[in-house]
Amino acid sequence: MPHMTAKDVLALAKSKKCTIIDLTFVDVPGTLHHTSKPIHELPDVLENGAGFDGSSIRGFQQIQESDMLLIPDPTTAFIDPFMQEPTLSLMCDIREPGKRTLYERSPRTIAKNVIEYLKKIGVADTAFFGPEAEFFIFDHVSYEIGTGNAHYHVDSEEATWNCGVPNTDKPNLGYTIRHKEGYFPAAPFDKGQDIRAAMVMEMEKAGIEIETFHHEVATGGQAEIDMKFDSLPVIADKLMRYKYITRNVAKRFGKSVTFMPKPIFGDNGSGMHTHMSLWKAGKPLFAGSEYAGLSKMAMYYMGGLLKHAQALCAICNPTTNSYRRLVPGFEAPVNFIYSARNRSAAIRIPMYSENPKAKRVEFRSPDPAANPYVCFAAMLLAGLDGIKRKLDPGAPTDENLYEMSDDKLAKIPHAPKDLSEALDALEKDHAFLLEGNVFNKKFLDDFIAVKRDEVSDERKRPTPGEFFKYYDV
Repeated sequence: MPHMTAKDVLALAKSKKCTIIDLTFVDVPGTLHHTSKPIHELPDVLENGAGFDGSSIRGFQQIQESDMLLIPDPTTAFIDPFMQEPTLSLMCDIREPGKRTLYERSPRTIAKNVIEYLKKIGVADTAFFGPEAEFFIFDHVSYEIGTGNAHYHVDSEEATWNCGVPNTDKPNLGYTIRHKEGYFPAAPFDKGQDIRAAMVMEMEKAGIEIETFHHEVATGGQAEIDMKFDSLPVIADKLMRYKYITRNVAKRFGKSVTFMPKPIFGDNGSGMHTHMSLWKAGKPLFAGSEYAGLSKMAMYYMGGLLKHAQALCAICNPTTNSYRRLVPGFEAPVNFIYSARNRSAAIRIPMYSENPKAKRVEFRSPDPAANPYVCFAAMLLAGLDGIKRKLDPGAPTDENLYEMSDDKLAKIPHAPKDLSEALDALEKDHAFLLEGNVFNKKFLDDFIAVKRDEVSDERKRPTPGEFFKYYDV
């Protein structure tokens, strides 16, 4: 609802007979939080905001400076369909009390800052992003970790490894999907059409325009629902709503959604291929006469993405599990090259249309575990650095990478092998993120420290796989 004002929000709440307002915001790792008030508080909250304890939110304030303000954005208003009481939901900016300046560590602030920087340097006035967030829909999930025990178990009625849905009398009827054969199967093999359609309908009611949706390559209910592109930070707001809606619709169906990049061994993981283009005064800037119909600006933008690709992984693939996906053999974009059609390249140039408005670059390495505000801001800064420094992306690679010789493959830059290696890259290469004060050094240092702790914790724990391989040594 891009043109909603505070007055419009009050009218919407009245017309829908709302009794509750829900104020939502996002922490540094990318988790959606909320706090609620009765509807009579809405006029005051729209004008003055609502206080909360910032020290209790991951990545925010310390306890001696905990008071923060939530300032609702009227353009994000939607009626939450999952609450029993009629509820008006609003995405919020976070501001410092007193000065009421935008809080610099808030992910939404970072996304706003990068657009201000884009306009300031005069390259463009709009950055369009179109993320394709994949996810799994499971019928059962359980997990536990302790001193002397650890397990996880996921199940899906459509998977070849399904043994029937646990704790039910639902049998396995044999209409299952083998690994890597889940792309576009028809019913009864595809058992997710109804739930995906329900998700799409709720998204469109919430103002999220959907272009297409389908079963993805992996088994286990892997799905993709593609939103129409939009500008930063609007598209990041929409992606947070997207995640909220998919999870809650799944719950309606007695199922569970995960955006974890690699929950299934031996099958494709979930990515978040992200389409990007720059515009100025309503005109696209990425169409031209260079490779695949791109402009010089677009080529330099790709040069920036490739130059900083390893450092970007720390932000765009921010979990230890992310690197279970970024391995050869599963259509994952592990090769930091560009190509018009090659889907194992980190950057692809879609060739579906020759319309200048459709010219864009697709960065394929990010995954949906990333915080969209921070992830998209970092990618835009990398591309802008390429434009500023006129970074040549090199020659395209259009040959089949699966048939390429080992000698040739060894010369191609690759994705980091794990999160630790990605964090090493970010520590060495982060100056581009500090341009325009979009990020600050303290934020990046704290982000790296938290992620180092996650890596350290993971390294200390024995895994079920290690018991399987080594118990009898």
